[in-house]
Amino acid sequence: MRTYYLGVDIGGTKCAAVLGMPEDGQAHVLDRICMPTQPQSGLQSTLDRLYETIDALLQRNHLQPGRLRAIGVSCGGPLDSAVGRILSPPNLYGWDDVPITALLTQRYGVPAWLQNDANACVLAEWKFGAARGCRNAVFLTFGTGMGAGLILDKRLYLGTNGMSGEVGHIRLSEHGPVGYGKEGSFEGFCSGGGIPQLARTMVLELLQQGKPCAYCRSLAELDGITAKAVADAALAGDETAMAVYRRCAVYLGRGLSVLIDILNPEVIVIGSIFERSEQLLRQPMLETIGKEALASSAACCRIVPASFGDRLGDIAALSVAMSEEEECV
Repeated sequence: MRTYYLGVDIGGTKCAAVLGMPEDGQAHVLDRICMPTQPQSGLQSTLDRLYETIDALLQRNHLQPGRLRAIGVSCGGPLDSAVGRILSPPNLYGWDDVPITALLTQRYGVPAWLQNDANACVLAEWKFGAARGCRNAVFLTFGTGMGAGLILDKRLYLGTNGMSGEVGHIRLSEHGPVGYGKEGSFEGFCSGGGIPQLARTMVLELLQQGKPCAYCRSLAELDGITAKAVADAALAGDETAMAVYRRCAVYLGRGLSVLIDILNPEVIVIGSIFERSEQLLRQPMLETIGKEALASSAACCRIVPASFGDRLGDIAALSVAMSEEEECV
């Protein structure tokens, strides 16, 4: 008899319910349904629509809830994974101390587990992706923010109160873009929120001198700068945009060097912006690691982009269900 798992990926913009099963050493996605989160509609409204989405997914695949082995939930923090509660994430207004795993277990009659998105992603990469078979591995989100999921000695490391992996809060410089509420932080230099800050600083002087810039042609466009727009300009050869990504890459290398020296991982897997812009970031990043990290530790650490592209959220949520059951967390 087939073993089915349900993954639930909860985000501020959209949620996805994913039906999957282990097959040939991979997490095979059988079907998925996506829905808008619309947190402004209220917690109960969003939960009701989430239940309807899960019900529709099961019905479409002719499954009763009892056929599920477990449910895995991936959600941005803060949260308490030990008791399965979501604790007021900034992108989920009104989700204050929500016992999401208890609610899902009560409705569907199977165990449910919760992890933040970075932890869910490192489980996915460790079980099925670029970190498979590794004893020690790190996953970095490098998206809207910068967070880490950690596999240490073949177990997900959560820390004393579940706050491990908050690498975006590390200060890399006294001055610099603000991220995680701290000037010069890892998240400030390396995130979808931080890169535009770097870009605005670098382009402002050019604009005041009347010089052109591909990603920002006037002062009126300053607030609309995005990491993607800067990357596109850099790939097209704009010197200012290339300088923005070189600076980001240097600080990425500094942050990675700290992780390499402290954790001595076999692999660091980096998602989102690194996946899309690796060719802009890799060389300055590696040059910085060569200067900053212990040579012996750096030599045994691979740095690679995330494996699953747009499917990562689906695989991550499924991995939470499969991994919790196997007691590797």
